[in-house]
Order: sequence, then C-alpha cells, then structure tokens
Amino acid sequence: MTTTPHQTPVEALEAQIGSLKPVIDAIPESVYDNPTWRGVGYFSRDAALYAGLLVSLVYVSNVFAVLALEAVMALVVSALFIVGHDAAHGSLFKSKRLNHTLGIIAFLPSFHVFEGWILGHNRIHHAFTVRQGYDFVWHPVTPAEFAAMSPWQRLVHRFEWSWPGTGAYYLHQVWAKKMMKGPFPARWVKAINRDRWIVAGFFVAMLALFSSVGALMGDSLAGIAWLDARTVVLPFLGFSWVIGSAVHVHHIAPEIRWWKKSEWTKFKGQMEGTTVLRVPKGLNFFLHWIMIHVPHHVDMRVPMYHLEEAAAAIERAFPGTVIDKPLRFSDLRHNAKACKLYDFDEGRWFTYAEGRASLARARA
Repeated sequence: MTTTPHQTPVEALEAQIGSLKPVIDAIPESVYDNPTWRGVGYFSRDAALYAGLLVSLVYVSNVFAVLALEAVMALVVSALFIVGHDAAHGSLFKSKRLNHTLGIIAFLPSFHVFEGWILGHNRIHHAFTVRQGYDFVWHPVTPAEFAAMSPWQRLVHRFEWSWPGTGAYYLHQVWAKKMMKGPFPARWVKAINRDRWIVAGFFVAMLALFSSVGALMGDSLAGIAWLDARTVVLPFLGFSWVIGSAVHVHHIAPEIRWWKKSEWTKFKGQMEGTTVLRVPKGLNFFLHWIMIHVPHHVDMRVPMYHLEEAAAAIERAFPGTVIDKPLRFSDLRHNAKACKLYDFDEGRWFTYAEGRASLARARA
C-alpha cells in the first residue's frame, strides 16, 4: 500500500475504502474562515449590479442591446445564486439565521425555493454524487432505458442532453420536478411551502412592478409584455442555461464515471465525480470560484472564496486524483456530444449510435 507524504498507512487505507476523512484532514483550518463582512460584501455587490441592470432594462428596449444586457444579467443572477448556494450550505456566515435570511433573498432573482434547494442539493446531490439511482442531477440513462422511451421522451432527451438544451434540462428536471413540484418528505413540506410562497410573491411583485412602470411610461400592452419579459423572464432563462451548463461540466465528461450502488464510495463520488475547472481571468467576478468544485464537494463548509486554497491542499495530498484543467466552451460541446447514455456495468459513456450498437450486441 502506498501513501502520499501527508498520509499515514491507516489514512491511505481509509482513502482506498472510500472515506473522505483523510481528504478533509488535508484541508487547512484557514479555509473555513468566513467573516460576516465578506459574505455581506459579495451579496451587496451582486444585488447592486442586479438592481442596476433592471433599471437599464427599463430604458433599453432595442433587441440587440437587450440581448447584450441579458448576457450580463444571466451572470449576475448566477452570482447572486452562488452567494445563496453558499448560505444554503451554511458556509457563508457563522450565523445560521443570517445564512437562512440572506440565502432566501439571494435566491429570489433565480426563483429558487431555499428549503427545497437544501433538500435536493445538500441532502441528495452532495450526499450521493454520481451514484446510480440516487443523484438526480444529470443522472444518465442506459441504452436499454433510452430504447424503452416513447418517441417524444427520446426527443426531449436528445434536446436536454445537447449543449444548447442544458438550460431546458435544468428547468425541467431540476427546478420544476425536484424543487417546485415535489413530492417532499413530510417534515420538509411546511418549510418548502413557505419558501414557495415567498418565491411566488416575489415573481408576482416583479411582474406588477414592471407592468406598472410600463403603463406609467405610456407603453402599449405589447410594450408592457416586452418590459416584463426582459426584466423578469429572460434573466431567469439566461440563468437557467448558465447553471445547467455549469452543473453539466461539473459532473458529465468521458473521464467521469457514475457508479452502481454496490461500488460507490464517498471518495469516488466527491473526489472523482466532479472537477476543478480554471475559468478565464475575471470570470470568477461572477462565478465566485464555483468551478473549483472538488473541494466544495469534499467539504461543503468551505466558503466559495477559499475554494482555490482548499483545492491546492487536496491536490498536494492526493496528486493525480483530481481532474484539474482549464475551462473551455468546447468542453461543454465535446462532453455533451460524447456523453448521451451510460453503461453502469462497463462504467463508460456512449453516444446514441454507440448505445444502439451496444444494445444490439447484448440482444444478439
């Protein structure tokens, strides 16, 4: 049995059998520091940008100018969402009450239900990352399961598992099915329903506000509808594509294996089931280091702004284990093209054509 310079033989054995303890032990205590001022600062900055873009979208109606603003708005809504995501993990502040209150508010521009997100994301996705039958986020289907689908279901799958369809996948499979619709365990229903009403109230208030603004500006009904679309609907759709694409590249790639229940371990799921993707300079202004995803999965207590430090410590202790590479748009296109169906016995991804061939061989 081999060990890294930071491991005892016992810790190396724990890593081999699937424990995350030796990985967490390799992370320095300094990365857990989360002063209140820093979390409030990121939230305030992103909220100010969001408000400023809303004002701009009131006065800008040219389609091309609106599309440019919407691209920035999608990133700003994503930035606020990531702040709320940290609060949902309890890593943004030491105060549980502040995490809860600010998390609810930060989630409002993306119309996300705070307690519903905690249930699906923290309790299921993080607990069972890339585990068959458990992790519902970008969970692959087998060639046999795809063949058993109706023509409409196969058409939906083909679109949602394409790179342009990542936003539709997120809206359909994650936001609508797992957060807005349910069903939920009985002990979660009250809190989730409360947060649903908060989100619904915010949505209605936003529509009412901008409809009133449009009426006061003398817009026609069509003009009011266009104002509502560019201030309320399009930012949400743009965000959905950003978050859907981000989660896709976090967990879907030819080199990322999904595991059967009997083979899965926490080490495999959190260390090998996601990635560290180095974004172009300046993009972390919006993405808040969320693409440094391995340390976030290893220990959710690490605040977003310490993920790079945590990643460096993990890679020193476990060299060659983490997928660490630059993020390129071509990665999303390549991964979406190569990873359509999955064989859990072989532990490999198929294109649709490869899946048909594999199924034909199995039936021969």
